[in-house]
Amino acid sequence: MAHAAVRWRATWADPLLLPIAVLLNGIGLVVIYRLDRNTPNSEAAPTQLLWSTLGVGLFIAVLLLLRDHRRLQRYAYVGAFVALVLLVLPVFFPPVYGSRIWITLGPLSFQPGEFAKILLAVFFAAYLAAHRDALALTGRKVLWFQLPLGRVLGPVLLIWAAFVGVLVLETDLGTSLLFFGLFVVMLYVATARTGWIVIGLLLSALAAVGVGWLSPHVHSRVTEWLHPLASIGAGQGANQIAQSLFAFAWGGQLGTGLGLGHSSLIGFATKSDFILATVGEELGLTGLFAVFLLYALLVSRGFRTGIALRDPFGRLLAIGLAALVAIQVFVVAGGVLDLIPLTGMTLPFIAQGGSSVVTNWVIVALLVRTSDLARRPVPEEDA
Repeated sequence: MAHAAVRWRATWADPLLLPIAVLLNGIGLVVIYRLDRNTPNSEAAPTQLLWSTLGVGLFIAVLLLLRDHRRLQRYAYVGAFVALVLLVLPVFFPPVYGSRIWITLGPLSFQPGEFAKILLAVFFAAYLAAHRDALALTGRKVLWFQLPLGRVLGPVLLIWAAFVGVLVLETDLGTSLLFFGLFVVMLYVATARTGWIVIGLLLSALAAVGVGWLSPHVHSRVTEWLHPLASIGAGQGANQIAQSLFAFAWGGQLGTGLGLGHSSLIGFATKSDFILATVGEELGLTGLFAVFLLYALLVSRGFRTGIALRDPFGRLLAIGLAALVAIQVFVVAGGVLDLIPLTGMTLPFIAQGGSSVVTNWVIVALLVRTSDLARRPVPEEDA
């Protein structure tokens, strides 16, 4: 049905986007079902299949209802307000594993921040498209950087600061890092100034150091990142990071075989935060590279779509949505491989998480819609 919707409503869309999403989602369902065999009292594959079906349904709905991505530009500020409300709501619910990012209603729970990231990408794309010339050509020089006028950059910085402030209060630093990375990438694309990347890295480092010392929850994760094997030496057994590293090492080049690994020793986050460890152990380095290549293809096709689009809003939106996937994969893989502190984010399409898989399907739908316009032949009178 999704393929039929693409052929009907987006004839010229990139032909790789939907198959890659289906393959990644399928890999996730297989791995989660395999892990369910070790946890018979906590089966997640049926629920994940239902969320995946809902995600594909929304993919079809977006293609049928949104005929032109430029219509989203009209609702940029409304979307930013709704996104901020979605991020504030979890503050009124009890924390889960040290973070207030979940809304629980009876047996159902979801992360509203997953939906907020799409709305924030739309807002950034709309605002930066409207003010890209002012951001790139005006302002004053401070040291080596040409800073734009405050009245131009002020509103977008205010919106970004409000989002990050709420996320810090919720101790959800993974999503904070995701939003900050999205902001820097889209600002660089809009202005073509490499100085924004330098500024972004410096601000990220300062924020990480500050929050790492002030928040006990984050400080413990930084300590585990710096000393992943310290718990073994202290006689407390291997922690999650250590078990993850053991799983990758045991997998080798070709893996132990699906269902023959021991990644379930990682604990409660085996199917979510650390599902990549199961892929690395049971499918080996070869399978891990295959998964990363699928993500790289998805992101590169999104970037290619953005470059091919003529309208600034569509260009920024496509690149921003692709950057969301790229940053999330980097943050999750880096945390599981002990390259950066663990953030608790979910791997797109593969990890357990209903709200995550649904929003990722919406991202793919928007990329399909923008790629349809980007690849459509130009009429001769407009060429």
